[in-house]
Amino acid sequence: MCPGIESDAPGDCPQCGMALELNPRSIGNEEDSDVEIQSITRRLLLSVVLTIPVFVLAMSHMIPGWGHGAWVSGEIARWIQFLLSTPVVLWAGWPFFQRGWRSLRQRRLNMFTLVSLGVGAAYFFSAAAMLFPHFFPKGSGHHGPLDLYFEAAAVITVLVLLGQYLELRARRQTGSAIRSLIALTPKTARRISINGEEEVSIDLIRVGDLLRIRPGEKIPVDGKVTEGRSAVNESMLTGEAVPVEKSVGDKVTGGTINATGGLVMLAERVGAATTLSRIVELVAEAQQTRAPIESLTDKVVSWFVPAVVTISLLTFSIWLTWGPEPALALALTNAVAVLIIACPCALGLATPMSVIVGVGRGALNGVLIRHAGAIENLAKLNLLAIDKTGTLTEGKPTLTEIFALPGHDESSLLRLAASLESGSEHPLAAAVISAATARGLTVTAPSDFQSHTGAGIEGFIEGRRIHIGSSAFFESMGIQGVTELREKAETFQSRGATFLLMAVDGFAAGGLAVSDRIKKSTPQALEELRALGVTVVMLTGDSVRTADFIAKSLGIVDFRAEVTPSGKFDAVKSYKSRNCVVGMAGDGINDAPALAAADIGIAMGNGTDIAMESSAVTLVKGDLRGIVRAIKLGRAMMRNIRQNLLFAFLYNALGIPIAAGILYPFFGILLSPMIAGAAMSLSSVSVVANALRLRRVNI
Repeated sequence: MCPGIESDAPGDCPQCGMALELNPRSIGNEEDSDVEIQSITRRLLLSVVLTIPVFVLAMSHMIPGWGHGAWVSGEIARWIQFLLSTPVVLWAGWPFFQRGWRSLRQRRLNMFTLVSLGVGAAYFFSAAAMLFPHFFPKGSGHHGPLDLYFEAAAVITVLVLLGQYLELRARRQTGSAIRSLIALTPKTARRISINGEEEVSIDLIRVGDLLRIRPGEKIPVDGKVTEGRSAVNESMLTGEAVPVEKSVGDKVTGGTINATGGLVMLAERVGAATTLSRIVELVAEAQQTRAPIESLTDKVVSWFVPAVVTISLLTFSIWLTWGPEPALALALTNAVAVLIIACPCALGLATPMSVIVGVGRGALNGVLIRHAGAIENLAKLNLLAIDKTGTLTEGKPTLTEIFALPGHDESSLLRLAASLESGSEHPLAAAVISAATARGLTVTAPSDFQSHTGAGIEGFIEGRRIHIGSSAFFESMGIQGVTELREKAETFQSRGATFLLMAVDGFAAGGLAVSDRIKKSTPQALEELRALGVTVVMLTGDSVRTADFIAKSLGIVDFRAEVTPSGKFDAVKSYKSRNCVVGMAGDGINDAPALAAADIGIAMGNGTDIAMESSAVTLVKGDLRGIVRAIKLGRAMMRNIRQNLLFAFLYNALGIPIAAGILYPFFGILLSPMIAGAAMSLSSVSVVANALRLRRVNI
C-alpha cells in the first residue's frame, strides 16, 4: 500500500511492515496461492489453543472462592505458563519480531515496533524471572516469587495474529471485482471465414474479423453490426434495464448479451482495447490509488515508540547510577515496568474493538462495511455522487400511467395491450403484462403477430387489429389521429417516461407510459443527507431529458447525463480534486470504476456482485437511507475510536512516569511490573467497555 514499493515476489513492505499487495493488473493471470493464509491460520490456531490455559492459570487466582489458588501460583503452574507461551511468542509471533527488528534497523518505526517491544518485554522479563530468579530482588519489593507476564505476551500475540488474519482475508477480496469483470468476456467466439464458421479462442480474434453472435450469447469484442437485427442487453455496462435495439451499422460492446435475434459483427477493438478491458484497467487504477487513510494510532506511533524506549533506557540508567542496592536489579525491574505499562494491548484494541462492535451494529441495520479503512472516510464524507438507475430509482420498468382517447377506457386498452405484448420478449412488454395481471385482466394470445424491431408490434386480438409502438411507426403504418398522441408522448418523455402509442383497427386509441419509478425512500434519504452536510450529485448513463426530470423532482442541482463508465470515473476524480471527501453510490458494472475511484464506494445490495466487490460499503436493502445510517455510524465509530485512544494514552501518560519511579524520592513508592500489568489491563477494560456503547448508538 506504500507508493513506490514493488517486488517480484510476496513479502513484507520495508516501510510499514505490512504484507505486500498483489498488483491488480496481474489479477486473472496469477495462480491462486493459499500459502500465506494457511501459514497465519496455523499460527493463530496453535496460539489460541496454547494461550487459553496460560490465561486461565494466570488469572484464576483472582477469582474468589477458587480453592486451587495456591496451586495455580506454584512452581508447576509457572513452568506450564512458560512452556506453553514460549511457542506462542517465539514461533507464532516471530514474524512480528522480524518486522519490528527491520523497523528499528531501517529507522522506520511502525506498529510492529511497538508490538515486538511490548510482547518481548513481557515475555523475556518473565522468562528471566523463571530461569534466573536470584538475579532479581525478591518479589521486586513484595513477598513471594517474581510476578510473571506470560499471559500478557501470549494474549497480545493472539490478538495481533487475529487482526492479521482478518486483514489478509479482506485483502484477498480486492481482486474479486476485476475477476468478475474479466469473467464477462467469453472464452471463445464464432469466426466467419472463407472456409465457413469456426469456434476459436477469443485471443485469436483480430481487428477486421467477422463474428457470428447467436441469441443468448455474449458479444466477444467491440465492433459494429454488419448483418441482422436484435435487442442487446447492455445493463452490465450501462446500468440501464431496457435492452437496446441493434441493426446494421450500430455499435456493439464486448461483454454485453445478445438477447433475441442473430447478428454478424465486424471486430473493431480487441484485447486490451475493448471497453470491458478499459473498465478493468480503471478499477485496477482506482484500487491502487486509494485515498490515504491515516489512523490516529499511526499518527502517534512515530513519537510514542521512541518516547517509550527512551524513557525505559533513561529509567534503567538513572536507577543504575543513583538507585539503592541492588541497583542493577531495580534498574532492570523499573525499566521493564515502563515497557509493560506501555504494552500495546489497549492501543491495539482501541480501533479494532470499535470496528468490531460498530460493524456488527451496522450489519443489523443493513449496512455492511467491508474494511475498517472505510470508517474514517464515511465520517468525513461531504460529497456523494449517486447513479440513477437502481439507486435513486427501482431499476426496473413499470407501467405508470394509461392514457385513453375518447371512446376507449383504460382497462380495455391495458387488456388489449397486454395480450398483444404477450407475443413479445421486450422488457417493456413484461411491464405491461405485469400491470394487467396485477389488475386481474385476462390476457389472450395474439394471432398474426408481427414484430418490427426498434419500432413497434402489431397483431390481432379478438378480431381487432392492434398496433403498439412509436409515433414514427404509427405514421409508417398509416394510423389515423396520431397528432394528439404525439403531443402526449412528448409530455410523458419530459417526465422521464417511455410512451407506447396504441391503435385499435387503424385509429389512435391511447398510450401507455412506462418508466423506472423513483424509490419511495429516495426523497427522505436525500433530505437527511443534506441535513448531514452532504452535497448530492447524480451521474447517469440515461438521456439528458430523463436525467433533468429526475434531478428536478428530487431537488438535485448538479447532475451529469449520458456518461460512460469512464466518464463516471473521471467525474469522481474531478470531484476529489476539489478537496472533497467523495462517496459514490451505484449498483451496476458501469459504476464499478467510479465506486473504486471514490474515497468511499457504496453499493446497493440489489445490484451486481461486481459493484459490491468494488465498494467499501454495501447496503443490503438497496435503500438510500442506508447511506444516512452508514454516515452516522462512521461518525459515531470515529468518535468512539478517538475516545478509546484517549483512554489508552491517558493510562500510559499517567502510568509510565510512575513506573519509571518518579514517586520514589517523595513517597518511597515503586510501581512493580505487577501493578503495571494491572494498569494495562484496566486501560483495556475501559476501551472494551467504551466500544460496547456503539451497540446502542442511534443511527
